[in-house]
Amino acid sequence: MPVFDSAQRGPHSWWVLDAPECHLGPHVLVPDLAGWRRERMPTLPETAWFELAPDWVCEILSPGTARLDRVEKMPIYAAHGVEHLWLLDPILRTLEAYRREGSRWLLLGSHADQDVVRMPPFDAIDLELGTLWA
Repeated sequence: MPVFDSAQRGPHSWWVLDAPECHLGPHVLVPDLAGWRRERMPTLPETAWFELAPDWVCEILSPGTARLDRVEKMPIYAAHGVEHLWLLDPILRTLEAYRREGSRWLLLGSHADQDVVRMPPFDAIDLELGTLWA
């Protein structure tokens, strides 16, 4: 069940899912959030997993997962064509946004606390970071 299913159809509509199982080559990864542009994935698959790499991934960092997310998952996401990656750290209250450039990640920006940001691929909307911190 989508976390967010934009009612709009077209190049700016998305499926955003909570903890989808992604089969990327030999790797099985479960990002905290992942999104697919509907133009690439018009309908959700019938399977319990996804073989099409997401267009966007958001990993929520914790002391127990930060190393895994940064050292192991980030290179796999880049190698399999994920275009955008966000790292959200609720302890430090930060958001890092990346865009894939070939096989590497380019840091687009780091934001914190109560910042209001517009970050690709969702730069058409304001994201108030303060609403994310409990």
